[in-house]
Amino acid sequence: MESSTVVLLATGVIVVLAAVFVFTTSARRDRSAALDRARDHEAPDLVSVGVPVATGREIERAAAVQRKSADLAVAAGGAPPARRAPMEPEVLAVTRRQFLNRSIVNFFGLGLAGFGAASIGFLWPTLSGGFGSKIRAGNLTEILGQIASTREPFYLAEARTWLAPFPAEGLAKARAAYTGGVLTGMEEGVVALYQKCVHLGCRVPWCKSAQWFECPCHGSRYNRVGEKKGGPAPRGLDRFPVEVTGGVVFVDTGSLVQGPPIGTNTTGQEAEGPHCA
Repeated sequence: MESSTVVLLATGVIVVLAAVFVFTTSARRDRSAALDRARDHEAPDLVSVGVPVATGREIERAAAVQRKSADLAVAAGGAPPARRAPMEPEVLAVTRRQFLNRSIVNFFGLGLAGFGAASIGFLWPTLSGGFGSKIRAGNLTEILGQIASTREPFYLAEARTWLAPFPAEGLAKARAAYTGGVLTGMEEGVVALYQKCVHLGCRVPWCKSAQWFECPCHGSRYNRVGEKKGGPAPRGLDRFPVEVTGGVVFVDTGSLVQGPPIGTNTTGQEAEGPHCA
């Protein structure tokens, strides 16, 4: 089971347990308060009304006399004791304090549930469409034509990717340095480069004068196909597998491939003008 699935299940269980705790606590508090009000209603404070309070011994004697009288009444076939009158509706009503306490607890529960739902939504994987899936870039011939006319790679915003042309003369070296979908794309004449600098994650723009990718943050430089040429970057630009079906380019942004090590140079391209960074 993947770690993201475990986190989702754990978050869901926490939210459910929190909701059950809030509900049971609120119900228990309401029942306790209702019983307290019922006792207060049926047994008024005798001291406040001026009635002397009996001692414990006197209460025990009175209870013994009452039991004896009840036994005599039952033996004589007397009438059964009268049933308790039903509790008045206002006794069971919700007090202001109960209303406020219940509102606070319920709002806390709703907030916790909302936080749990937001966490699940954030951690839920992208199943289709958008970054993290296979994205359609467009017709290969049109993309390469636009690159040739503008002298800069094709930027695919949805994939956060630069699509750069890969020269056929570099394929022999590329087959020794690359594999999988990255090499497949190179054989079709295109490479998909992730826009983040592998040094500290800045977005790497294209320098049209040098015909290189140059990071403005710390000066890392990469050639046209994303291989490191200078600066503090520990490797070349990371990249995505490319698939060309029916002349249409698809970039698999769900499978990030680590960039090539320092020293990889499949095209032999050097800076063609002044540097931008």
